[in-house]
Amino acid sequence: MQELTKGANAPVPADAVLIRVRWSTGPAVPDVDVSALLCGTTGKVSSDHDFIFYNQPTHPSGSVRHLGKSSAGTIATDLLGVNLTQVPTPVDKVVIATSADGTFGQVPGLSVEVLDARGDEPLLRFPMTATSEAGLIVGELYRHAGRWKFRAVGQGYNDGLAGLARDFGITVDDAPTQSATPVPGPASAPSDVGAPAPVTAPGLSGGSGGIDWLNPPVPVGYDN
Repeated sequence: MQELTKGANAPVPADAVLIRVRWSTGPAVPDVDVSALLCGTTGKVSSDHDFIFYNQPTHPSGSVRHLGKSSAGTIATDLLGVNLTQVPTPVDKVVIATSADGTFGQVPGLSVEVLDARGDEPLLRFPMTATSEAGLIVGELYRHAGRWKFRAVGQGYNDGLAGLARDFGITVDDAPTQSATPVPGPASAPSDVGAPAPVTAPGLSGGSGGIDWLNPPVPVGYDN
């Protein structure tokens, strides 16, 4: 397993992966939710269907699925499945985001791991620390020279999922009026394609390759 630091990237040596976000639980620890945004070369989603989270768990292409939470002892897990061979061609990257019902400074042991969907050992791991952020882009899967890579991002938003969503072209109902305050991250590739109109995410408050996505492989530590 390769451990990454903030801003580092590495090839993804599998065509179907599990994205596993883990943290330590406790009496004063906020709950954490994981989501995915399928973005084009403009860095924006093209429709609300490109925002995958617990209330909208499957992309129409079947390429990205929210597989749900589990816990084992004091370790909690939220899991996504990504079949890279099914990601639609217009999608340039799949952004992995997290939000908390407090701040991530209250969440110990936060990490994201990329696993081969056919195995149970992590390929890549990115441990994170945060302070006042209520939303984090933990990483992204992105196309590069005909292959997929993973970048460890760790970009925070003090206004949580609402600010993060706005940055990716999603209009959030009843969102706070303050602006998102992201930490500068890697620039998106230039494109002469106009940015799509914002879309509204529903209910924010609330394959191929031999993989059975209805009964996905279960990694070590994941309790169905």
